[in-house]
Amino acid sequence: MLTGANVVLPTGTVRNGRLAIEGRRITSTPPADARLIDVTGHWLVPGFVDIHNHGGGGASFSGTAEQILTAVHTHRVHGTTTLVASTVTDEMDLLVRQAGLLSELAEQGDIAGIHFEGPFISPCRKGAHSEKLLRDPDPAEVRKLIDAARGKAKMVTLATELPGGIDSVRLLVEHGVLAAIGHTDAGYEQTVEAIDAGATVATHLFNAMPALNHRAPGPIAALLEDERVTVELINDGVHLHPAALELAFHHAGADRVAFITDAMDAAGTGDGRYMLGPLEVEVSEGVARLVEGGSIAGSTLTLDRAFQRAVTVDKLSVEDAVTALSANPARLLGLFDRVGSLEPGKDADLVLLDADFALKGVMRQGEWVVAPQLP
Repeated sequence: MLTGANVVLPTGTVRNGRLAIEGRRITSTPPADARLIDVTGHWLVPGFVDIHNHGGGGASFSGTAEQILTAVHTHRVHGTTTLVASTVTDEMDLLVRQAGLLSELAEQGDIAGIHFEGPFISPCRKGAHSEKLLRDPDPAEVRKLIDAARGKAKMVTLATELPGGIDSVRLLVEHGVLAAIGHTDAGYEQTVEAIDAGATVATHLFNAMPALNHRAPGPIAALLEDERVTVELINDGVHLHPAALELAFHHAGADRVAFITDAMDAAGTGDGRYMLGPLEVEVSEGVARLVEGGSIAGSTLTLDRAFQRAVTVDKLSVEDAVTALSANPARLLGLFDRVGSLEPGKDADLVLLDADFALKGVMRQGEWVVAPQLP
């Protein structure tokens, strides 16, 4: 039994609240022999859910099983208790092989599924993806990745304006996989067509897509205005100006925003040289850029930092930050019956924060990943 905290529930924040845990679940009635842990002055929020993450701790989700688990643990100690592993553009046979490995780890419960970012993206907006490996989203090729994931594919990012893009969106919807619009050079009308076909996610909104223009509003306007779309935001202070984040929240509302990391290997480690797929990246002062060309190459963000920034710099309410970091991504993945909020019957996935919103503890399925050091 955790007592004395500000407990953030779906109905609001309970001051001086308490949360009971039995086994791996949150329970409404604490067991008679419950151990009391006084966390007065702290915040209890649901474990974070990251739907777009390429790695951390010096390891990537394009690596071996051991490297994948290193990356998972790196983010877990920063509060991400549910994580979707994202791939980057590579040869199709390598992506198929990696999908098989990642699906095994998903079956074991180490990750929540797979997100394929590339190779079906626009060379005009490739960002940190190898242009020579890009290809049009042929539905047969998209199907090949879905099949390789053995039911664990959660999302595919597409430039839906490319040949085969709309048909691929429909294919993904038929197979229960999220179609995300990103790394796209689409116009407004093309984006509306893709949303009408079933696309429901904006991959890192604002980044790797045409800017908002008063005569050519492009994908940003279409994605922000449609209530069917959840928009990803990278809240690291590098990818987005605070005014852009405020614009997204104002137009989409908290219920349609999902904070992501888009993290690469350097998350949780430090500056230096890293690989992102086949491309070399230089991380300096926490900012990752391609060695060749200088494009931003993912982030070094962890979701505890994104949360802290949201409430201290962006001045979001704690409740809205929880919605964007936990509830919305959990709903998007179809996992809200188990994770994403602090409710009886759900997994005991939680993050303990101090009064300044610094991370002090992480629990996953009733086990402390980071045990709180309390007086």
